[in-house]
Amino acid sequence: MQKTLLVLSLLASYGTFAADEVKPLSMDGEFGFISTTGNTETTSFKGKLAAHQELEMWSNDFVVEGLYKKDDVAGESQTTAQKYFMSAQGNYKLENPDHRLFGFASYADDKFSSYDYQATLAVGWQQKLWDDPSSRFSYSIGPGYSFAKTSEGESENGLIVRGALDYQWKVSDNATFKQILSTEVGSNNTKSKSETSLSAKINDSLSLKVSLLMDHNTDVAEGKENLDTQTAVTVVYTFF
Repeated sequence: MQKTLLVLSLLASYGTFAADEVKPLSMDGEFGFISTTGNTETTSFKGKLAAHQELEMWSNDFVVEGLYKKDDVAGESQTTAQKYFMSAQGNYKLENPDHRLFGFASYADDKFSSYDYQATLAVGWQQKLWDDPSSRFSYSIGPGYSFAKTSEGESENGLIVRGALDYQWKVSDNATFKQILSTEVGSNNTKSKSETSLSAKINDSLSLKVSLLMDHNTDVAEGKENLDTQTAVTVVYTFF
């Protein structure tokens, strides 16, 4: 009987978690670094800052991230990856706070891609479909405009439709699964981005995160891949 009660207690606690405290401002810093010497010499760095602001009428998100990698190629140290990305989204809450109007802006610079830079401005509808003790899910969709310059120096600007999904599942009190997906459909190029991650708390301030990031462009230069992937294990520090 005692064993049965113990099993039922474990099942009842799985997949639920205490409600997170709603903070007016929260910020996480993510850091990963690898350096090897000897027969193989490489240096790679991944960093990210993510901030969330929750106000009475606004809910805002800000992201800045970068990736840098240097390898020893034929006895010479060469930069083999250099990416920067930043974005900001403001969500204005309507009478039903789960229904919102959003404004979004982003800028991406990838030295080794088909584009010198890619930037986006978009507005539209954002809605939180649910937010319960175990998971939350929201989406946004709306028109926008993209600005891009190819590695050949050509401008590719035009109207787009941007859609995004944000799903979070609290696996336990200390582990969280996240899936973020966005796509920007335009006449010149369709740009899509996916981030899948699982993070586990070490203590109140530190977490360990495993993530898979995928960037896809339909229009790329000859000899370039449409899909870039990035797998990382990083340490996340919660500032507040």
